[in-house]
Amino acid sequence: MSMTFQPLFGHAHKRPFLIAGPCSAETEAQVLQTARELALQGIDLFRAGIWKPRTRPGEFEGIGTPGLAWLRRVKEEVGLRTTTEVANTQHVFEALKYGIDVLWIGARTTVNPFSVQEVADALRGVDIPVLIKNPVNPDLKLWMGAIERIYKAGIRRIAVIHRGFSHHGETRYRNVPRWQIAIDLKRHFPDLPIFCDNSHICGRRDILREVAQQALDLNYDGLMTEVHPSPDQAWSDAAQQITPLQYGEMKAMLQFRRSGSEDPNFAQHIDHLRHQIDEIDEEILQLLSHRMNLAQGIGEYKRRNNIAIVQPTRWSEIVDKATAEGRKKGLSDEFVETILRAIHQESIRRQSLVLHEETQQAS
Repeated sequence: MSMTFQPLFGHAHKRPFLIAGPCSAETEAQVLQTARELALQGIDLFRAGIWKPRTRPGEFEGIGTPGLAWLRRVKEEVGLRTTTEVANTQHVFEALKYGIDVLWIGARTTVNPFSVQEVADALRGVDIPVLIKNPVNPDLKLWMGAIERIYKAGIRRIAVIHRGFSHHGETRYRNVPRWQIAIDLKRHFPDLPIFCDNSHICGRRDILREVAQQALDLNYDGLMTEVHPSPDQAWSDAAQQITPLQYGEMKAMLQFRRSGSEDPNFAQHIDHLRHQIDEIDEEILQLLSHRMNLAQGIGEYKRRNNIAIVQPTRWSEIVDKATAEGRKKGLSDEFVETILRAIHQESIRRQSLVLHEETQQAS
């Protein structure tokens, strides 16, 4: 589907575009205090959760519709545009009734096409910006599908929020970034603005600036950050929220990168380096092709000798040797293992085809 997106507010986005506010609207005083203090920090959009999807019942699930009146006061008295999360038809109607400026679709909604379609149907005929968070699980097509459903409803002012993905096992993040998925999304929709929700990626305060800077280094258009007057007393996601003052300090330390340069010397130098990379990439592909042909030959030899495809001991030897060699060359273990895993999977696929051909011939 060919899609053309419009700026959120009818003009080119200020970069970086800054969205900030509490995870949840808890009290009117808390919302207004946060908004007033954030207005001094120069944000572009004030966020607050009104309805909160929680993993288990009994947890705080948002203040509900009364909080929308508090956001209206933010708009009227502080002068900030406002945004909140919607997950169904009733949420959309209530948010529109109270004059919310921007709606966002959360990760738990994006993962369900039925829910996204319900929101899209409720928005049909309405001209309002919509932000779409990535689905909880790392599925690019689900994210793209949500964008397409909202676009087909007639919404043209769309942006996305990268908030990381669920992950099993130990990790320093609450939701691992998997930056490549967001980069792939931009390849499909080059003019689609993308913001980084560093709060939900991190789940902790101490690495918020690090992740925010990484997003800006990757040419993201802006940030969404959770800010609370008293983070430790927050009713939800306390560990990942910071005070307005801390937010201002973080903002002041961030460096925003330009997307390009008109300097001819820069262009000439970077083109030269890119040409070298292109040549190396071509050599890598040639080597990979040769390696896969060898793997296929091994598969045929295993077939003739009735040997299983996967040899765990051999795989462990390859990983250990390659990671050790990679360290000497300044390559991280994670990087080397990721490449080897992809190569190994393709080798297994090639050898499996050899056995599959034998099975077909026998039948």
